[in-house]
Amino acid sequence: MAGLLNGKAIIVTGGSTGIGRATALRCADEGALVTVADINTRDGQMVVDEINRTGGQAQFIETDVTRADQVKGMIAACVGAYGQINGAFNNAGIEGSQKSIVKMSEQDFDRTLAVDLKSVWLCVKYQIEQFRKQGSSGSIVNNASAAGLVGHRGLSDYCAAKHGVIGLTKCVALECARKDIRINAVCPGFIETPMVDRMNAAISVPRQSLIDQEPMARLGRPTEVAEAVIWLLSDQSSFVTGIALPVDGGLIAM
Repeated sequence: MAGLLNGKAIIVTGGSTGIGRATALRCADEGALVTVADINTRDGQMVVDEINRTGGQAQFIETDVTRADQVKGMIAACVGAYGQINGAFNNAGIEGSQKSIVKMSEQDFDRTLAVDLKSVWLCVKYQIEQFRKQGSSGSIVNNASAAGLVGHRGLSDYCAAKHGVIGLTKCVALECARKDIRINAVCPGFIETPMVDRMNAAISVPRQSLIDQEPMARLGRPTEVAEAVIWLLSDQSSFVTGIALPVDGGLIAM
């Protein structure tokens, strides 16, 4: 039986660990031709090796998504290997400085916005250019966050970036709605990832306190976010564009 993404060339940025890794693996499970892009070459290549070893098809491209030339190179590598690009999960990001605004430096703010917002803008811009060059449809999913829908103390840079990703997603979805190019976002809550572990360690928050905040009384799994991304990338969501889909165990419903 053909998978939901059978034969589709899909780019996953930040694909070396966490949600990106889970999504790259699930894309391959669904028959996609996967390009994993990351600055983490060791773990990124390990993901690709796992996909290829289990009968899928994938390549790794070292990419700094804050640089336009490298984003263009990533897309060119996908097209060079697979002939086209059909979809992308723009997932690369960092946790931000985790400081109050009075302690946050301009450099802290600029770095978070560069990695968590500007990079998404660059990826979306050049992915859409490639779709138009091909004369094809396409589906883009941006990784925002539940922090793109609500505020959090000490996360003004991160929340600003993730709110920006949602605004960008909605605007570009409207620009592309009549061109059969769909752009959506997912908004994960507290997920069991290395990034959440780092955030916990940086502010000395016990893991249980995160669990206590979740209505479902557990952290989410990267695969649970990946399933939402797969659906949005697939033709099963063909009439869905411009949404910011929470995958958060009910966190923002409170």
